[in-house]
Amino acid sequence: MRDINGILFDLDGVLYVGEEVIAGAGDALDYCRSLGLPFRFITNTSTRTSADVARKLIRMGIEVREEEIFSAVSATRDFLLSRGRPSVHLLIRDAVKAEFHQFRQNEERPDYVIVGDIGAAWDYELMNRVFRELLDGADLIAMHMNRFWEGESGLQMDIGAFVAGLEFVSGKQAKVIGKPSAEFFNLAVSALGLPEEQVLVIGDDIENDIGGAQAAGLRGALVRTGKYRKAFTEQSEIVPDVIIDSIADLPALLSSRSASR
Repeated sequence: MRDINGILFDLDGVLYVGEEVIAGAGDALDYCRSLGLPFRFITNTSTRTSADVARKLIRMGIEVREEEIFSAVSATRDFLLSRGRPSVHLLIRDAVKAEFHQFRQNEERPDYVIVGDIGAAWDYELMNRVFRELLDGADLIAMHMNRFWEGESGLQMDIGAFVAGLEFVSGKQAKVIGKPSAEFFNLAVSALGLPEEQVLVIGDDIENDIGGAQAAGLRGALVRTGKYRKAFTEQSEIVPDVIIDSIADLPALLSSRSASR
């Protein structure tokens, strides 16, 4: 850890699960601040804007500024803006639709189909409509490709399965905006002003957080909270740089960094 000079924190499963703060989360962030260690928050959450995420964290007692949060929602918006305001079919929650007010809505022949978390709104009719849109020329954008997430009632299937199904039937590859996209990690790293190899990602997802970070040239610390399951870690070919029980163990990890200098 002696070469680590910045941190990217995943949120859900690392700092909180549902509406419950993980013990030690606030203290870990305070310790980073005491060391002058810069950090940002990265999230694949597609049901809240960055402002909403910031408000949730503040309500939980975690000090954060909106500009410190890099979300799949804002990254998707910025990607579309770079494409010249195309028409879109939004498969996203109402809570985040305001982020896409600049784009013309088209549910028949859009330029892009945007897939986020819409929960139980998925059904065969909707999948078939999107399938036809893709055949008619639309491109597919996935805010992320998570397989599952940890809710208050346990593991729940995420949007990756629906995106994979649409890829299979249409023969089109989705553009993935959030983790594990290297572009997403690099965007957050650029805000720290550090080389990739000096940045540590802390996450609970062996594939998207740790695998994505390592593929982008960063280090990865896996926490045994949130969606972490021992069996998933043992079955994966991805080897974290370090595994800790929870975010509460981060100060001890960083202390070893300081001692080794």
